Amino acid sequence: MAESAACPAFRLGRPQYEQNTFLGRLRHFIDVIDPSTLFVSEKRLKECIKLLDDYKHGTLPPGVSDLQLWEAQKIKQAIIHPDTGEKIFMPFRMSGTTSDEDLCAVIGLLLPNQTVVSTIIWQWLNQSHNACVNYANRNATKPASTSKFLLGYAGAVTSAVSIAVGLNVLIQRANRLSPATRMIVQRFVPFPAVASANICNVGLMRHNELSEGVDVLDDKGNVVGSSKIAARHAIMETAFTRVVLPMPIFVLPPIIMSYFERLRFLQSNRRLLLPIHSAVCLLTFAVSLPVAISLFPQMSQIEVSRLEPEIAMATECKVVTYNKGL
Repeated sequence: MAESAACPAFRLGRPQYEQNTFLGRLRHFIDVIDPSTLFVSEKRLKECIKLLDDYKHGTLPPGVSDLQLWEAQKIKQAIIHPDTGEKIFMPFRMSGTTSDEDLCAVIGLLLPNQTVVSTIIWQWLNQSHNACVNYANRNATKPASTSKFLLGYAGAVTSAVSIAVGLNVLIQRANRLSPATRMIVQRFVPFPAVASANICNVGLMRHNELSEGVDVLDDKGNVVGSSKIAARHAIMETAFTRVVLPMPIFVLPPIIMSYFERLRFLQSNRRLLLPIHSAVCLLTFAVSLPVAISLFPQMSQIEVSRLEPEIAMATECKVVTYNKGL
């Protein structure tokens, strides 16, 4: 009885928490990005998939609890792409976005006294990782060629580096700013640069969805058709989360570190600044990621009347569902 009160009845393919509220989506995505899923063995993954298949076919062994089923579904959803059914490469899963290479890129972007060369390197590293994450977590109901991926990657990284370098050059040429003020302002350059580049990154890495459309599903999970309008909504929602995500990451650490750097203890122990800087970035990243991706449900809904006429003619449902991607 205690378990049923704490754990709702299992629903295959449905989130454990209600998705029509921000809190429900936040609890759901905290599960999705749980770093412990990065260490799930192949054997454990197969056990989870088999358990869910047994539930689907009504051959579930006796004694299996709802909690075990929810845990199995959580592991499968964190590792297996919902459209392709294939494993997502570990560093590009949403649970891996706080991995070493992404965290190092964020820390590098926030370091003071950036040069043009260092800006190019850190932006390239950050946007390369973002491009792969966007591609790995896209709506994959339609196939995408390798050439389109490479074209999107080149455009995404080029736009990111161009924006960042341009802003840095403008600040360096701002003669009216004192050196101290210039350094503080320069620390905030990564946010507009990364936010703008993230929009370009999402759009370019998923541009094939705009031309091909994405599958929309009825209330029974059947494919009704492909919609370019739903694809546009999916990319716009994802792009918005990519603007919100770096906001605390690139705004709060510079403010916090500018205070810490004035402390007498840290002025006499400069080697502690980098570990403290890293810890501040990691904490900010860990909080902002689930908040940002919880702004919209992954399986979003849209009224049929807002879609193409052929979609409306193919179903009697008033609302259809599509995979927004992450």
